[in-house]
Amino acid sequence: MTPTDAGRLANVRIVLSHTSHPGNIGSTARAMKTMGLRDLVLVNPRRFPDPTADALSSNAVDVLAGARVCSSLEEALEGTVLAVAAVGHSYDASHELVTSREAAAQAMGCAGQGQVAFVFGTEASGLTADEVRACSLSAMIPSNPEYSSLNLAAAVQIFAYELRLAAGAAVLPAVPDPELASHEDIERLHVHLESVLAGIGFFDRDNPKRLLPRLRRLVARARLEREEVQILRGILRAIELLRRKNS
Repeated sequence: MTPTDAGRLANVRIVLSHTSHPGNIGSTARAMKTMGLRDLVLVNPRRFPDPTADALSSNAVDVLAGARVCSSLEEALEGTVLAVAAVGHSYDASHELVTSREAAAQAMGCAGQGQVAFVFGTEASGLTADEVRACSLSAMIPSNPEYSSLNLAAAVQIFAYELRLAAGAAVLPAVPDPELASHEDIERLHVHLESVLAGIGFFDRDNPKRLLPRLRRLVARARLEREEVQILRGILRAIELLRRKNS
């Protein structure tokens, strides 16, 4: 992840409104930290701080320690350039509704200019219509229309994941390139392979027909690593040893 990507994620604010169970706050902190998010704001939580939240945060207590408690959503959204309401259905036809992935892309486009917020409602009923209208955008997680109920922390996890992807942080950790076999290694393998196949009577050495060229194409497509060539030649040597024992 580049410093720019990290900076944009640092400008993401997760807002939980009127959360009933402290365990969901702790699980949300865990979901956030796994995706590199740290700014948690709570609007009138029923119980916080709370030992249950700490227990379910699973080593994300630092996110909980930095959480801010606000008395209103308006206060929680102060200083943001974009606020996204996480919803389970459309509240208002005039309010733009997008998928979680589209919302993440829009948010990352704005995060270079200031704070962006993702707002989540209560476990039982989600956000109120007024809370949704206080946001500039609504976003839904594509899900089974027959059963779209998600746990609060699970919903946060999905949005956080989409944000990380949108920030360009989806690049996997660098893995050292394996050492490819040299031309000489490959040629020695072919000589060895031809010798063993002829020795076990797999083909007539003087008339291999089309088999050897096909084997060459097979090996070329595989782009063998040096270690893989060593493994194959080890197998061939084992065949030679067994043949000598049985001769």
